[in-house]
Amino acid sequence: MQTVDWIILFSTLLLVVFYGYWKTRGIQSLDSYMLGNNSLPWWSVGLSIMATQASAITFLSTPGQAYEDGMRFLQFYFGLPLAMIILSITAVPLYKKLKVYTAYEYLETRFDLKVRTLAAILFLFLRGISVGITIYAPALILSTILDWDIRWTSILIGTLVIIYAVSGGTRAVSLTQKYQLTIVMVGMLIAGGIAYARLPETVNFADTCRLAGEMGKLNLINTDFNLSDRYNIWSGLIGGLFLFLAYFGTDQSQVGRYIGARDTTESRLGLIFNGMLKIPMQFIILYIGVLVFLFYQFHQPPVFHNKSLLTQAKGADQEQKLHRLETDFIQIHQQKKESAEKIVSAIHTGDVASIEGARDQWHQNQEKEKSLRESVRARITEVIPDAKVMDKDYVFINYVMTNLPTGLVGLLLAVVFLAAMSSTASELNALAATTSVDIYKRLIRKDAHEQQYVRWSKLFTLLWAVIAVLYASLANQAENLIQFVNIVGSLFYGTLLGIFLIAFFFPYIKSTAVFFAAIVAEGFIFYLYIFQREAVAFLHYNYISCLIVLAFGFLFQRLAFTKQQIKSVE
Repeated sequence: MQTVDWIILFSTLLLVVFYGYWKTRGIQSLDSYMLGNNSLPWWSVGLSIMATQASAITFLSTPGQAYEDGMRFLQFYFGLPLAMIILSITAVPLYKKLKVYTAYEYLETRFDLKVRTLAAILFLFLRGISVGITIYAPALILSTILDWDIRWTSILIGTLVIIYAVSGGTRAVSLTQKYQLTIVMVGMLIAGGIAYARLPETVNFADTCRLAGEMGKLNLINTDFNLSDRYNIWSGLIGGLFLFLAYFGTDQSQVGRYIGARDTTESRLGLIFNGMLKIPMQFIILYIGVLVFLFYQFHQPPVFHNKSLLTQAKGADQEQKLHRLETDFIQIHQQKKESAEKIVSAIHTGDVASIEGARDQWHQNQEKEKSLRESVRARITEVIPDAKVMDKDYVFINYVMTNLPTGLVGLLLAVVFLAAMSSTASELNALAATTSVDIYKRLIRKDAHEQQYVRWSKLFTLLWAVIAVLYASLANQAENLIQFVNIVGSLFYGTLLGIFLIAFFFPYIKSTAVFFAAIVAEGFIFYLYIFQREAVAFLHYNYISCLIVLAFGFLFQRLAFTKQQIKSVE
């Protein structure tokens, strides 16, 4: 990186951080700190919701997901618009009417303290792990790319968030998120535009779509029903619907965004705004990944995108073997490039037979290239047994670092930091609100002065930030990062959703029945994850655990009612 990149990186970060701090300094009331005085307009609510969901993992990992696996990940979001409509009708008016600080306050009104506390604890486990991942994911990749210690990278992200999130609470989070999301999307579009601009002159934008389709990257819809397939239309519509109902309806990191709106209408508009724009936004991010893939069809890609790990392996008596593999990889890529050029020429002439022949040749070379990449991974694993050799999370940032001009590299790195800060701030704010309102205020100190609760909320924000940074410093990477975040959510969200669905729609079921039903559901989901993860894809956990809570809630309530009848007869 050049000096100008460092200047752009840190000036962008500091400008956003101090803007958030300056605009929200001196907040002393609980309403201001947790709800932003209920003054947020719908568009600010919508942007804040989107920014909370779109972490750095989204912008680092999603393009790599498309690079390796095509566009089918988009199906994950197909249940989102319907979920936004359902929540706008059901949850929003209820939360606004009760004037709650957290979603879990309502559960004590409907059930009792133990159900409220159970839901709050499930959320704290879920979000406490997730906020660590939110920091860890970009810290891991940035520390590798920039040759920084991951601990200091994690501390930098955490410290920047603490400056404004501790000071200004919900209002600071919402104020900064709209600027963060704007900078992030502009940076991503620039990166995608450069990938497109550097394609051969003979390839226009329509050609990129056709070429991506011939190469198997426009696999947007899969209608096959398969429980073990993570991404098809059914897992997206059914599993995704339940996941997003739980995420936006029961997760305080999202509920806290829209209950801070001016009124019920503004909250609803914010949710609908998110439902309308989220799928197009994810489509754009995935297609940027496809453009990077196409860019590397005409420009030499690295044999392994985590260059730091590759260099480490070369220094462990594998340099000659890896060099031979790299040489073979370059030769195969040249053949693949020629095949790609033939596909483009055949598309322009409309020669279907030539298209099919060139496409088959390209796929053969692609398989050879994959085989060489697998051999490289195997060599790395030989000398570094614990190495994480799945490198698709490094595809996009490696492309940025090696192919973008001076200045834009600093901007794109700022994009990664800002996205991490945006989601982290929301999650810390939600964790602090739940800890202070549902645990401290309800169970420990019921009669403290309002300013004391604000001080404790700030302290809890700081405490959760420290925990998140420690987790990020010590964590180990698991799977593709964006998938790992969604897996963690799927372990808890269905149970939380089941509790809230019973609260909203089934007055027959009482607190003890739903409490034990939730414990059964959570136990079964962890059994699936530990012992049956290959048989049942994680998106299905969301409706499975939700249905278990509903079924066992009815069963336990029926048993309790029958037992009461027997006692009354005796």
